[in-house]
Amino acid sequence: MLASTGITPNWLTTIGFVLNIAVGVVLALGYIRIGGVLVLVFGTFDMLDGALARISGKASTFGAFLDSTLDRYSEAVVLFGLLFWYGQQGNLTVVLLAYATIVGSVMVSYTRARAEGLGLQCEVGLLARPERIALLGIGLILDQALIVLAILALFTNVTALQRVIHVWKLTSGKAE
Repeated sequence: MLASTGITPNWLTTIGFVLNIAVGVVLALGYIRIGGVLVLVFGTFDMLDGALARISGKASTFGAFLDSTLDRYSEAVVLFGLLFWYGQQGNLTVVLLAYATIVGSVMVSYTRARAEGLGLQCEVGLLARPERIALLGIGLILDQALIVLAILALFTNVTALQRVIHVWKLTSGKAE
């Protein structure tokens, strides 16, 4: 149905990013539960753009690159919204957890991209982007930013470590 509208996968990716900027602003203003709902609703764009590309026959190397890049920015801007709000509230614990989540999220993506750049498959680990979106949205709806960010901070970094170990095993741990 979406393919019949004429919207391209790259436009869908870009619209999703712009909507995530709005989520970041909503969170920065302290509307945590509303932000959680928006994380879940706008997170669907992350799943739809790739499906639209395949269905419409418009999959491209640039589209895949744009999608991955704007996904990182989308996640960072949403987490920055939380970091900003809780920083204004003086909640250093949540600020540090948001920062650790941003780092972990970027490292999950980086470890996969770097491994794939070396010709290795690396889709292992606990928390890929869909799981992170679902956890964050639900945690914010329940007004449990501290708990959800603690889970995300821990397990995004565990996922990155799982990928490092996976690549080590694939390469037999040989130092080069």
